[in-house]
Amino acid sequence: MAALLEVEGLVKSFGPVDVLHGVDLTLQAGEVLALVGDNGAGKSTLIKHIAGVYRPDGGEIRLDGEPVRIGTPGQARDLGIETVFQDLALADELSVGANIFLGREPVRRLFGLIPVIDKARIRSETDALLARIESRIPRKARTVSRLSGGQRQAVSIARALYWQAKVVIMDEPTAALAVMEREHVIALARRLASEGVGVIYIGHNLLEILEVADRVAVMYRGKIVLVRNAKETSQQELIKFMTGFEETAPSDSFAA
Repeated sequence: MAALLEVEGLVKSFGPVDVLHGVDLTLQAGEVLALVGDNGAGKSTLIKHIAGVYRPDGGEIRLDGEPVRIGTPGQARDLGIETVFQDLALADELSVGANIFLGREPVRRLFGLIPVIDKARIRSETDALLARIESRIPRKARTVSRLSGGQRQAVSIARALYWQAKVVIMDEPTAALAVMEREHVIALARRLASEGVGVIYIGHNLLEILEVADRVAVMYRGKIVLVRNAKETSQQELIKFMTGFEETAPSDSFAA
């Protein structure tokens, strides 16, 4: 059976600097695949290709076994690829519901003629969605600017669930969060996977990575140098590959 998402031979250079060197990566439906590596390893460049921010110089991306060209973030979203970036691209002065439906607002006909945004539907479906993910977002919060970092993450994840994303990329989702909020975001990542979504989870905290991930892929100098089942690796092994001490060890067969 074809993987949900396949990256094969991805190459990218910025001027004279080669950033990605033939990257191969697979993501299965219903799994959390953690992507780790030191600063400059190429993680951000790789996910920005999947998210439609960059176009590759070579290689191929396949979704459900079919080659896709992802030229813009909008095209990625249309294909079912949602990204929760570190900067949490939310509209601070809009409500939670308005952020979830931003750009895709439901419309009703006033007097059967005039199209207007269906605010009642937005409110009711937002309430149901937040209950579904057991969110801690207070109903009285008028705008997302008043939410904590973990609550803002929940809004982004709720948006991905509502729009039936196939792939969700979570870029450092627990950075600067308190312990309780971090645990809730980890639970949300696992919730996405339990509903059949493929999750790519980028992080630096290896204890957290081993807790949330089904598999872990390590990048070093623009290449994937290790893929392991999370239960079959350790912090020590991951650090060795992240720092270049063990570039040539075999990966697990599931990643092939």
